[in-house]
Amino acid sequence: MKPTKVTLVYFSATNTGKKGLKAIAQAMGCPVSEIDITAHTFASPTEAFGADELVIFGAPCYGGRIPKAAAERLGTFKGNNTPCVAVITYGNRHYDDSVAELCDMAKQNGFVPVAAAALIGQHTFGQIAVGRPNEDDLKEDAGFGAKILAALEKGISDITDKVPGNRPYKDGGSGGKFRPSTLDKCVSCGLCAKMCSTGAIGPDFRTIDDTKCISCFRCIAVCPMKAKAMVNPAYDEFCVGFNEKLSARRENEYFI
Repeated sequence: MKPTKVTLVYFSATNTGKKGLKAIAQAMGCPVSEIDITAHTFASPTEAFGADELVIFGAPCYGGRIPKAAAERLGTFKGNNTPCVAVITYGNRHYDDSVAELCDMAKQNGFVPVAAAALIGQHTFGQIAVGRPNEDDLKEDAGFGAKILAALEKGISDITDKVPGNRPYKDGGSGGKFRPSTLDKCVSCGLCAKMCSTGAIGPDFRTIDDTKCISCFRCIAVCPMKAKAMVNPAYDEFCVGFNEKLSARRENEYFI
């Protein structure tokens, strides 16, 4: 089958992960739409996807798992024997059980995982895998998209058993412990609070609820004034060793 349309459904706090999804989808020559589930204001869908469509799910890896906030929202999508692709973006450590978790979640909700990928993206913390995905990465992703299309034309086949991972999954998905600071140049536009992935930013746009924040740094990425930043000696100290530990280059992995 050739999909009648492709829908990207992604949790992408700093817009790194969605780049790979778009490259995969654009290689298929089908109409493409996007559903960004990152913001805490995301509203659950009311309709299921059909068997003639393709959905590409995307999420980051936090401590070897899908972020809990992302998993909750991804779990609201329903398929009807709908082929899907499970894509995890991670920052050079390892994706552990996150790809398997995304495939399992999709199957439980009526989708058929026909392909999966673990893609390298610049890590939220420190200076790790800087600039990735780069042009070469996106070319690889596009080639993967072409392979998915060719495979679909031969029929739908579940590839979940080809994906590495532990069951039960390891603990993870809670995010990091570091919290952004708000600089004096904040103009209280409120964009950070609106776009926050967990609703952790208070009505003053400066207070951050420590029990909700997952250190996704989306507020840093979206602030037009660059008023959200990491100003924390403990974070700087942590990044020195973290950068060194994850300095070895890793490559994208594809499963089909």
